[in-house]
Amino acid sequence: MEIRKVGVVGLGTMGAGIAQVAVEAGFETLGRELSGELGDAARARIDHFLTRKVEKGQLEQAAKDAAIGRLRVTTELADLADCDLVIEAAFEDLDVKRELVSELDGVLRPDAVLATNTSALSVTQIAATSARPDRVVGLHFFNPAPLMPLVEVVRAERTSDEAYATSFWFAERLGKVAIRCHDTPGFVVNRVLIPLLNDCVRVLDEARVTPDDLDAAMHHGAGWPMGPCRLIDLVGIDVHVHAAEALWQALREPRMAPPARIVAMANAGLLGRKSGEGFYRYE
Repeated sequence: MEIRKVGVVGLGTMGAGIAQVAVEAGFETLGRELSGELGDAARARIDHFLTRKVEKGQLEQAAKDAAIGRLRVTTELADLADCDLVIEAAFEDLDVKRELVSELDGVLRPDAVLATNTSALSVTQIAATSARPDRVVGLHFFNPAPLMPLVEVVRAERTSDEAYATSFWFAERLGKVAIRCHDTPGFVVNRVLIPLLNDCVRVLDEARVTPDDLDAAMHHGAGWPMGPCRLIDLVGIDVHVHAAEALWQALREPRMAPPARIVAMANAGLLGRKSGEGFYRYE
């Protein structure tokens, strides 16, 4: 199936990043937000990031103008009716995503592909709410989507070969490194990384080590490009806790459960870079 027009539902940090890479790759893109103000703000953020790329010499002005010209925003799901592929980037909650998939069933063409950007929820459970689960796949982008090269292309239990192949082609067309995997808790990266990061947080207390020293140890001793505390701050402490709790609920493996230390930090509003303070302080 050829993809010409892409829809993105939810233009928060992740959805706006996905919309940005789609327009840069040449796709006509329609972003849907709950209000015109939110949609306009997201479009302005995308324009800002593309302008920064021009200023850094990473993008020609003409290419930037063409890319932002391919982006439209709307508040109506019905406007997505002529999209070939729609990516939902709604809040990471199973009920929210299942309700959205049901609504999109009544809007999209029968042959359109519907992708969910979930990082920890079951794609199969999300797809089960659809009348056409064979057209539902997972496209797990990593944050920030314009910078992170990996996309996990997740096959649910009833995903068709054609929809899966189309989704994989689309991820590669965006210039991403696409990998294939079947629907399993945490997919590939989070299944490995979340318990490992949880172990790192537990070591903070058990070894009485500072975040600086732990990050230095993993950077210089294990070759990590970024230490675990800085990585969790970048991802968002609340995001990490939410994903870890989802894996814990699915697998009941003790290492998956978020350590009490970061649960307390999330509850206190210490969310990392986005709040200005987490394991470190940020200006």
